[in-house]
Amino acid sequence: MAEIYGSDAFSPREIAEKVEAIGVAKARLPLLTMVMLGVLAGAFIGLGALFFSIVLADSTLGFATQRILGGVVFSLGLFLVVVAGAELFTGNNLLAMAWADGKVSSAEVLRNWVVVCLANFVGAAGLAVLVHLSGHLGMNGNNVGAAVVKVAAAKAALSPGEAFVRGVLCNVLVCLAVWMTLAGRSVTDKFLAVLLPIAAFIAAGFEHSIANMYIFPLAMLHQAAHPVAGVAPVTLEQMLVNLAIVIPGNIVGGSVLVALVYWVIYRRPTPKP
Repeated sequence: MAEIYGSDAFSPREIAEKVEAIGVAKARLPLLTMVMLGVLAGAFIGLGALFFSIVLADSTLGFATQRILGGVVFSLGLFLVVVAGAELFTGNNLLAMAWADGKVSSAEVLRNWVVVCLANFVGAAGLAVLVHLSGHLGMNGNNVGAAVVKVAAAKAALSPGEAFVRGVLCNVLVCLAVWMTLAGRSVTDKFLAVLLPIAAFIAAGFEHSIANMYIFPLAMLHQAAHPVAGVAPVTLEQMLVNLAIVIPGNIVGGSVLVALVYWVIYRRPTPKP
């Protein structure tokens, strides 16, 4: 296939085979391993969001520069997941390909998604507590903390329809990023595959459930100690409502619009002549 595509990258058909095989392995991880890798992934995505908030705190940047640069630095999170190794709920929506081919059961997919999603929350929220205690949000005259609070407030203000569709579009880009990392053969390949899709979803303001699991708790912790003028306090209820809408949106985007579409293209059984 390298001769056909003019590079040493794996072809889309070969990527589909890898996604399916990896999906089977992920679905059957031991519980403790799955939980620990899930906690790491939540923390990794939180680190990307931390990086992003520093860019948002610089009011001297223009709109496009701020959004695009913020998206570029946020890609740190998925890069850590892919290269260092972790279990990310949104990326694991690609397990739908192995499920569609009958390689894993519905129960195995749901077990992975539920366990990994909860573990991601522990990692993301745990990092938020540590970041709050570190005093990081006081940087740039408390502008970093104010930026986090404003982002959380904007997420809470989304209508259910907007939040759902933004969740769909977000995970289309996230899962395409994960998909493309499997085409590469080096760490550099994987970094380049992650960079633009992740920068695009952040720049566009789409909704990533695991990033929200970091941003909402951090905003609530910061507001309790340092209220931001003109911004209503973000509540636990608002976070839960957001996640209840964004998580299904992420599932539709990753499982249906990426995994199942590529399953139909590359893995669907064809009738014999």
